[in-house]
Amino acid sequence: MGFLRFMRRHNYPFKNKTGNQAHLLRCMQSRGFSKNEVVDGNNAVLPVLIIGAGPVGLVLSILLTKLGIKCAVLERNKTFSKHPQAHFINNRSMEIFRKIDGLAEEIQRSQPPIDLWRKFIYCTSLSGSVLGSVDHIQPQDLEHVVSPVSVAHFSQYKLAMLLRKQLENLGFKICAAESSEGHEHFCEKKIMMGHECVSIDASNSDFLTIIASTIDKGRRVEWNINCNILIGADGAGSTVRKLVGIEMRGEKDLQKLVSVHFFSKGLGQFLLQENPGMLFFIFNTEAIGVLVAHDLRQGEFVLQIPFYPPQQTIQDFSPKACEKLIIKLIGRKFGDIDVIDIKPWIMHAEVAERLTCCGNRILLAGDAAHRFPPAGGFGMNTGIQDAHNLSWKIASVMKGIAPFSMLNTYDIERRPIAVFNTELSLKNFRAAMSVPAALGLDPTVANTVHQFIINGVGSILPSGLQKVALDGIFALGRAQLSKSLLNESNPLGSSRLAKLRHIFEEGKSLQLQFPAEDLGFRYLQGALVPESNDIDIPAEVPTGRRRDYVPSASPGSRLPHMFVRLNRLTEEIVSTLDLVSGDKVEFVLIIAPLEESYHLAREAFKVAEKFQVSLKVCVLWPTDSVEELENGSKAALSPWKNYADVYEIKRSKRSNWWDMCKMTNRGAILVRPDEHIAWRTTSELAGDPRLEMQRVFSAILGVN
Repeated sequence: MGFLRFMRRHNYPFKNKTGNQAHLLRCMQSRGFSKNEVVDGNNAVLPVLIIGAGPVGLVLSILLTKLGIKCAVLERNKTFSKHPQAHFINNRSMEIFRKIDGLAEEIQRSQPPIDLWRKFIYCTSLSGSVLGSVDHIQPQDLEHVVSPVSVAHFSQYKLAMLLRKQLENLGFKICAAESSEGHEHFCEKKIMMGHECVSIDASNSDFLTIIASTIDKGRRVEWNINCNILIGADGAGSTVRKLVGIEMRGEKDLQKLVSVHFFSKGLGQFLLQENPGMLFFIFNTEAIGVLVAHDLRQGEFVLQIPFYPPQQTIQDFSPKACEKLIIKLIGRKFGDIDVIDIKPWIMHAEVAERLTCCGNRILLAGDAAHRFPPAGGFGMNTGIQDAHNLSWKIASVMKGIAPFSMLNTYDIERRPIAVFNTELSLKNFRAAMSVPAALGLDPTVANTVHQFIINGVGSILPSGLQKVALDGIFALGRAQLSKSLLNESNPLGSSRLAKLRHIFEEGKSLQLQFPAEDLGFRYLQGALVPESNDIDIPAEVPTGRRRDYVPSASPGSRLPHMFVRLNRLTEEIVSTLDLVSGDKVEFVLIIAPLEESYHLAREAFKVAEKFQVSLKVCVLWPTDSVEELENGSKAALSPWKNYADVYEIKRSKRSNWWDMCKMTNRGAILVRPDEHIAWRTTSELAGDPRLEMQRVFSAILGVN
């Protein structure tokens, strides 16, 4: 009832775009329920229903639960996948995981040692000649100068296991598809396995009605679930996205591949001793493939192989055939190769035309919202950051702090990031293709040949002959990798090897890390107060090269990291990012110990109370402060209790917080619950502080 009173108070009409509403109603009308049992699981309205129990859906459910928002998760699969899939966790995602009760620390303990995965290796076989290698970890990556945590190499299914453990610690139950547990009282803190969202009804002005379908004791049962907000985190083939009629925009079908998950402790031990790395790009006369070493100690690998249907079919990649292919790429036999799973997949570079619909009650996140080439690991990381952006906004709406219209800022902020990351991953993918092209194996030529066989003269051939022709042409191409051609004594081979060295030396091959984009992405509009010169910022163009992160305190940027001491007399050291709570919707105002800044803080506290927003003030003291001066904070900010004195830990005599932020210490920074900067003043505020803070919170929350 409190939620509905809030909605009426803000005069939120729950109006849908006509097209979306018609599409949703058609989805309802087109379904015939006569053969299925339809059960009204519960008359109550669940605040948030998440479709998809992958990393993005699980992270969002954790963040919402920690913020006090009730939610549940539907997963169409009956069991959780053990296919490794994504494996690189970037800095920003690891920072988010630091807020999830020791998750980042557990990942760091469980992942392979960094020296086992810092390199990409290019070779003729795993036991043959090394064409080149690239070390993607630089010394500063491990020094915690720009972030309190380092990147990680940790398989997606292992991450999902840790996330589920976190949810179980928060009181969640995982309910099997065959179990009716939770159906009668479908409520929060459940992950319902084997349940598919089959329709969405947005015709009610107060809530959405979702029909979830499952097989229970051999019969199909469909459950009605009412919710205020629906999140589609159900992957690249998102049912939610299709039901609401949101199209994808971008480049489809960049490449088709087969992914082979296998174990071989023998191969793992061999590579540990000979040439450890994360990715192995293998080119020889018999086969071409990319081997992902998920964990050399456990001997867990995924092999990515080019796939050319319809001349090739998935039946061509039987476990036995894959084992033979693996041996060709290794260059020697291992008797313990155990093929676990074989999956075809298609590489796309697309972003949804919009991330919200139906009055911001239905939102897309993760692969449902954007599909990238795997180059650079942007897919899962971008999705995790979607969840982080979305969680505090949903909590603000559900707690009555902000109107539903605030959720539109999710699309405003995150979609440009997704578009940028799509372009960056495309450039990185094309950089990866430069290596085989330098060896005379241009992938665009292979695709052209394939299309010629499908659509050109080759199309008149019987399918069997088409396959023979394709295999013959590819074998002819791979012949360029023979030892007689690819060597320094052969003029052509020498030229190609020189070109390859140039690609590696100039950083023009596939890159693993993008610090500038990882930590430096910025929201130019949305739930923030832009600066006047922000409108003149030209659209950034991805370079596809590694660039170092430069700290920025501009609105929309992630708060810069600096280690600080929470108490001058103790050794407790935290990051400035830790000043922001992960357990409540709370803004943080960072000021220097100056009287005009104390005055701003006092007015900010009053305005925050008016807006029903939690605010914490952090007074950032220089290293050489004295105790007598510090007592001034307590007196100046009385009677407010929600403030903290924190103390700089300088890395050098020249470094201090305000210089790093390119501001004077008479400025102030307001930080959102997702650690992005909502507003700042770079120097002493000229106008009335109370009016300014009213303007700021009104703009951020969308409340007049």
